Amino acid sequence: MQDFEKSAYSVLTTYIEGLNAQDSDAMRDCFHFPHYRIAGGRMEIFETAADYGIANFHARNDTGGWAYTKWDHRHMVHGDAAKVHFDVQFTRYRADDSVLGQYKSLWIVTKRSDKWGVMARSSYAG
Repeated sequence: MQDFEKSAYSVLTTYIEGLNAQDSDAMRDCFHFPHYRIAGGRMEIFETAADYGIANFHARNDTGGWAYTKWDHRHMVHGDAAKVHFDVQFTRYRADDSVLGQYKSLWIVTKRSDKWGVMARSSYAG
């Protein structure tokens, strides 16, 4: 694994840790803003960090009963020292470890001002 891939990959790890801790600041720190999310036939644009947090996640229609999320896979599709595209799949779980949903996505992680962060996501999650 090349250094840029490791750096971009670590952003995804840190994001899931922040999500599972329901830590909005940790989640925001993994993104670049504006941040773009395509899902459910529409694009959401989070212009600033203040526009995004755990409340946005909980407002989705497919997260009722959610307790935690795990990556199923994260595969680099394309990448260089400035941008990495990841084919990912994640599963959302309830507290009893039963599956709430499993989703495929494309995550784009970019390096700006010497920081790696998620610039955009295209997901089949709600």
